[in-house]
Formats: sequence, structure tokens, C-alpha cells
Amino acid sequence: MLRPPKRANSRFTMNITHILFWFLSVLALFSALMVITSRNPIYSVLWLIVTFFSISGHYILLNAQFLAIVNIIVYAGAIMVLFLFVIMLMNLSKTAEPKKNRWLKLAGGLAGGCLLLVLVAALRNTEIKGQLAQVNEGDIGLIKNLGKELFSTYVVPFEISSILFLSAMVGAVVIGKKE
Repeated sequence: MLRPPKRANSRFTMNITHILFWFLSVLALFSALMVITSRNPIYSVLWLIVTFFSISGHYILLNAQFLAIVNIIVYAGAIMVLFLFVIMLMNLSKTAEPKKNRWLKLAGGLAGGCLLLVLVAALRNTEIKGQLAQVNEGDIGLIKNLGKELFSTYVVPFEISSILFLSAMVGAVVIGKKE
């Protein structure tokens, strides 16, 4: 049985990785722009779900499967469902929405432009040419390594955060309890 040379195979997988990276990048940017520009809040939430899925695809390309699954379950699953429920319960309509002043829109655009200018100035001198990500190699994003670090090096902050979550849940029950 003839096998193709290893070099051709690695070149092929590198091309697929690059194509997937660029496709997911364009999808993430387009869907993030649609979140901002959509007039209907439900469509904005749906576009945000697409953005989260494309970011999860980037995590998979970087061999961080655990982060990809957590991103899909927590963000695209739970939080977006809560956003949809809140939007549907608020019953947003055009009559209830106040008219925005033209000067307020201009100030918002100016503030966004200033933020873009600051980000471009801050990232102008960064060197990324010498830094390469390990794609489909190594064991950087595996769950075993994350669990080892979480329960050895960062065990005290992990336990403190669990106590904070527990106290927040108890507080929510106390606040929501009817007398």
C-alpha cells in the first residue's frame, strides 16, 4: 500500500488549519459587527451566539478543547438563553424606546473613534512575528494540565472563589425568599 510522503500531508493539514483560522476569524468579526449594528435585540443575541461558536472554533484550533466546550456550554448555552429571556420579558418595542439625540449619537461615535485610536496606538509597537502558537501540537490546553495547575498551584484561590459563589447563591435565595 502506497502512502503519501509526510511532507505533503503536513502541508495539507497546515493549509486546512490556515483556512479554518481565516474562516473563523472572518465569521467572528462579521458576527460581532452584526451584534453591534442589528436593530432587533433578539438578532443581536443570536449573532452573539455565532460569535461565541467561532471563538470556540479558535480554541479547538489551539488545542484547548476544554475552553471550547466551556465557552459553548456557559456562554452560548446558559448566558445567551438568559439574555433571550430578559429581552423577551422586557417586551422592547419602538414606541417604548426614547428618541436619541443627534448630538448623543455623534458623541458616541467620537468616543468609539477615540477608543480605536488608543487601541491602535497601544498595539502599534507589539512584536508578534516571533511568536508562534502551537496548533494541534503539544499538551498546552488539555484538561489534565489545567486540573493539575488548578488543584496544586491555584488551590487556595479556587476554594475562595467557590466560597464566594456559595455565598452569592445563599444571598440570592435570601433576597428572593418571600416573607
